[in-house]
Amino acid sequence: MAKNFRDLQQQVRARPGAPERLAALRQKTLAEIALYDLRREREITQASLAETLDISQPAVSKIEHADDIRVSTLRNYLHGLGAELQLQAVFSDGETIAIAINR
Repeated sequence: MAKNFRDLQQQVRARPGAPERLAALRQKTLAEIALYDLRREREITQASLAETLDISQPAVSKIEHADDIRVSTLRNYLHGLGAELQLQAVFSDGETIAIAINR
């Protein structure tokens, strides 16, 4: 017998630790789509970005879906979109310090 989606959803959310796991998965998903969304907003295809960066289209996809990305890779990706990467440290007391990125 088919189950109602709402019932299944409630069962999943009722499991111990589910809210934390769901929040972590949501955060990971949002982080993964950020580069994709940025590229799409600029109306640039993976293929054209790959050509600009002199890499393959699957390599662009891999960057967009990576769990962890090197700063140099992110800098190159953003440069291919016409942007500059700027990093800053934000402390709990509100102090913000720019971080120099060696080129």
